[in-house]
Amino acid sequence: MTAEAAQTAKAAVDGDVDVVALGESMVTFLPSRAGRLADVPSFDRGIGGAESNVACALAAAGHRTRWVSRVGADGFGDHLVEAIARYGVDTQAVRRDPRRPTGIYFRTADDRDTDAHEVLYYRAGSAASAMAPHSVDREALDAARILHLSGITAALSADCLALLRELTAPRPGRPLVSFDVNHRPGLWNGGSGTANEGPRVLLDIARGADLVFVGEDEAADAWGITGGPDAIRAALPEPATLVVKQGSEGATVYTEDEPAVFRAALKVDVVAPVGAGDAFAAGFLSATLRGLPADQRLRHGHLMAAAALTVPGDLATPPAREDADRLAALDAEAWGTLRLGPGWTDGTPGNDTVNHDAVNTEAKEEART
Repeated sequence: MTAEAAQTAKAAVDGDVDVVALGESMVTFLPSRAGRLADVPSFDRGIGGAESNVACALAAAGHRTRWVSRVGADGFGDHLVEAIARYGVDTQAVRRDPRRPTGIYFRTADDRDTDAHEVLYYRAGSAASAMAPHSVDREALDAARILHLSGITAALSADCLALLRELTAPRPGRPLVSFDVNHRPGLWNGGSGTANEGPRVLLDIARGADLVFVGEDEAADAWGITGGPDAIRAALPEPATLVVKQGSEGATVYTEDEPAVFRAALKVDVVAPVGAGDAFAAGFLSATLRGLPADQRLRHGHLMAAAALTVPGDLATPPAREDADRLAALDAEAWGTLRLGPGWTDGTPGNDTVNHDAVNTEAKEEART
């Protein structure tokens, strides 16, 4: 762990936390080459989990974060806790389960949007599925400005669903609750219900959150809403902030005191689409913590997503804050000509330069000044 990461983790332990993320993380096995899982000879080990991805990205961007979960008392659990802690995330509230294993999954290198893509999950009965209202450290959850949750946790088990219902219920001293819908139909069978129950449950939970992220396509699949962002807002008026992600087009944010704001997504040379949604949420939350206006929160979300899209795994080095601020401040024309490729965030968190060789735009000079 770097000195900066150690300092971030210590601040989190001392109770000065920006974001707490609760949810399952798994050890991921990434193929050494493209092809069917049956044909791939070897895999590289990584980590993956929607909520821990957000915590890691925010910690790498300089925020104080905590991850709350359960893992098995096994080597994979050791790897997860150690790997996530290396990002500067506080992991002291992660519980070890001697009876249940840490979840793992394998995936192919093919794009998720193709029929060739395969994912095999081994998470049924995992340690994280045993999270429940009585088995998590509530003080660790409440000691933050933002509590980040996702619909994946709700699908893992009846106990996990009960926990999310409690955390999104009105109560004194509740942090601002951020909820990423993350509708995963396959998880609901054998978890906390059936695939048919999932959409209704997710809508109920979203209505109790303060800030909600949902994809336009996701809302169509889960709730049958096909009228665009305005229709989604009409069906989900309760959250103070609603972010509707519109794929490669961009995203729209609705707030209580401002008109809806749309900001276009960036042009990106995509390496792999995994982790982009989590990265977008991290960028938006980072800008929210900094008190930036709605349009800037969307652009910071797009920039963080672009970092994830240009690496093969779930997690990427985020752009340095100074660089992200410069790029987010570009006018609409310059933003529209920006194209980001692999390596554009070259360096370590806190690096104060963008790799301009990986940024193709007529606005390069403006981005430097």
